[in-house]
Amino acid sequence: MKRSIATTCLLVAIGLLTAPSVLAQTFIPSPDEEVETVKRGQTGFKFLSASVDARATAMGGAVTSSSTGSSSAMFYNPASMARMNGDFSAGFGIMNYLVDIQYNAASVAYRPGGGNYGVIGFSLVNVDYGDFLGTVRAENEQGYVDTGVYNPTALAVGLGYARSFTDRFSIGAHVKYAKQDLGDHFKARSDDATSTLDDGTTATLEDYGLNTIAFDFGVLYDTGFESLTIAMSTRNFSRELVYERERFELPLTFQIGVSMDVMDLTSMDPNMHSFMVSVDAQRPRDFAEHVKIGGEYTLMNILSLRGGLGRAFVGEDSEEGVSFGAGLKYSAGNIGFGVDYAYTDFGVFDAIQRFAVNISF
Repeated sequence: MKRSIATTCLLVAIGLLTAPSVLAQTFIPSPDEEVETVKRGQTGFKFLSASVDARATAMGGAVTSSSTGSSSAMFYNPASMARMNGDFSAGFGIMNYLVDIQYNAASVAYRPGGGNYGVIGFSLVNVDYGDFLGTVRAENEQGYVDTGVYNPTALAVGLGYARSFTDRFSIGAHVKYAKQDLGDHFKARSDDATSTLDDGTTATLEDYGLNTIAFDFGVLYDTGFESLTIAMSTRNFSRELVYERERFELPLTFQIGVSMDVMDLTSMDPNMHSFMVSVDAQRPRDFAEHVKIGGEYTLMNILSLRGGLGRAFVGEDSEEGVSFGAGLKYSAGNIGFGVDYAYTDFGVFDAIQRFAVNISF
């Protein structure tokens, strides 16, 4: 019975992941006609697609099938959360993104009843875009009036659940409340203007904030061949939003990944050496299909060295380059501590650095 459920869920997941390709082919006018599709700038709430975990980023984001069983799995493939070894996992990370944008992320996961009821989790991502000088168009020599400093922010709060139906097959889901607040701004030349600026310009103060509910789904399957694992996930599934007069969608992404500890093919002691290699194929809504590649070498289950390419073989220019990082783990009794660091080259921009700490028991 459990095997039947697992097979059904796997087939449904494959259908969901391949549906976009089928639909895209349906609407092409002619099979002989080449239609160029430029998938850039088509989505909003882009903060939801940023990699917030240091370990995952150091591996190029290729962690869809990485069954680490930590609370941070909710940000990539919630099904992986079902593979927790202990009953509790928590993590916190910070990231200095482009142009001084600050990301803070936190996650907590708990496994009640020894796993008989699955694993529940809570996630939080907060983004501070820094201070901006607000202006509004006006009929003066400068053509605008200063309206003061404002601070755009973004927030995503999520609740996750994962469960293993067999010792090989796990599924998971993650529902998020996402909000992006661009602040309160004056809108000039409004028919219902209620405010007068310093130069006499009439304007209306409006709230430029949007919110929505988004969903992530994932499956994880242990093939039984050594440590070979395959997985699939769908992230940021949501309704269409409207900002002023423009419609947009969230950065929906479909991923399929495979990973394996290649040391399983050698006679080396797995408690001394492991080298996890992971490959993800990703189909984002607003970028070309691409492959992510990552590797993680771990010595004595203490020190980990990582590297990866987040957008390998894209076939077009991208400022995002190679990532690498390291991690340390330490156990005191049943309590485990970890610290991770990641560095990502970003071409003409400053490099991006991420730090994370985690605890489990």
